[in-house]
Amino acid sequence: MSTQQRQSPLIENKSVDYVPESERHGKSHSLFTLWFCTNIAPLAIVSGAIATETFHLNVISALTAIIAGHLFGGLFLALTSAQGPKVGIPQMVQSRAQFGRYGSLLVITFTTVIYLGFFISNISLSGKVINNVFPSMPVSSATVIGAMMATAIGIVGYHFIHKINKVGAWVMGAALLTGLVLMLSQPLPADFWQRGSISAAGWFGTFCIGAVWQISFSPYTSDYSRYLPADVGIARPFWATYLGACGGTILAFVFGMMAVNIAPTSDAMMSVRHATGWLGPILMVLFLINIICHNSMNLYGAVLSLITAVQTFRPHWTPGAAVRLVVSALVLVGSVLVALAASQNFVSFFINLILALIAVLIPWIVINLLDFYYVNQQRYDVDAIFRADGGRYGLLNTQALLVYFAGIIVQIPFVENAFFAGPYAKLIPGVDISWIISLVVTSIAYPLFYRKHKPAFARASSKA
Repeated sequence: MSTQQRQSPLIENKSVDYVPESERHGKSHSLFTLWFCTNIAPLAIVSGAIATETFHLNVISALTAIIAGHLFGGLFLALTSAQGPKVGIPQMVQSRAQFGRYGSLLVITFTTVIYLGFFISNISLSGKVINNVFPSMPVSSATVIGAMMATAIGIVGYHFIHKINKVGAWVMGAALLTGLVLMLSQPLPADFWQRGSISAAGWFGTFCIGAVWQISFSPYTSDYSRYLPADVGIARPFWATYLGACGGTILAFVFGMMAVNIAPTSDAMMSVRHATGWLGPILMVLFLINIICHNSMNLYGAVLSLITAVQTFRPHWTPGAAVRLVVSALVLVGSVLVALAASQNFVSFFINLILALIAVLIPWIVINLLDFYYVNQQRYDVDAIFRADGGRYGLLNTQALLVYFAGIIVQIPFVENAFFAGPYAKLIPGVDISWIISLVVTSIAYPLFYRKHKPAFARASSKA
């Protein structure tokens, strides 16, 4: 593992390597702006509209469900983010401590597919939005431009992603707050507050969407906190991430929910445009920029995961900026070809596949958090994580993998997605509770098992 202290002033020199203390810098509040801006996105606005459009909640019950769901799911996101300064490595590399050097490849594979799926979906979306803003530009050309811009940001890396989101947090936050004021300052529909109802199933369904939204970001949270000094502790990065992620997403969800109730149309984004008056066209441009910036994180995460997978079999290889650039270019070309070749039905199928794969993240995050905070008391032997033989963590942790698979299997009877519906999927009509079953079962199984089998931890590695 490299102890190289040289760092490019423009392009991030690290990929999956450990960040030594001499290269640590920054403040925890940068995590607030990163996650706040990232979550003010068109998909979040459309998802917020589901509370009243699909679950038919009234405005007050929709508000409480949205807030409660994100506050719950944000706990998992923030706890993974707070690990970054402690270990100084990307989240997927850290998974070797739970599953072993080779065992972690399973989770890395699932995560990479999810990253790539969202990257492809978002470059398709950005192409359509660019075409909408500039109608003279063909969708295919717009798709390529959107993909190239996202890739450029991802190649520059960690530092630029943080900087661009610091600016974006203020701009997007001010734009959405102004939009809300414009919405509420106009005469509201006569039945605005009475429309819809209070439904336990609808409330819980909205809660689940918010919670799963936050949890789905967890595989790459420490990627964006690993450069912070180790002495920032746990609390400061936790709260910065928690408040940023929850604040940004709740604002976006509520924005979408209010828009479709004030100016109902067949499309949530069209409702936003109508409900915000003169600000509508400006918001569309800002959302386009936001999609590109957000997608750079999908690209960055996918590249780190792919490099991690290769580095698993080449333990003495220390990839730097050049490797990230090459892998990013390959991902760009492959993703653009898929996006351009895919029919609309294929893209929809691909999105459903990615959403189904999110189920594999639930037992992973439980194991990750319990292992870091409970079993190992916030300390990992970083040297062992990078050793060819896996060090104290081994090559294949079959016990952890068994708990992980059990956490996936227990979901099957309760799963409801585009591909499969379990026998108990309708236990709560319209609500997928499979992730909660997995959360409970994995939370019980992992600590019970590892009280007996986990070896005592000697001390944390202090250097690479």
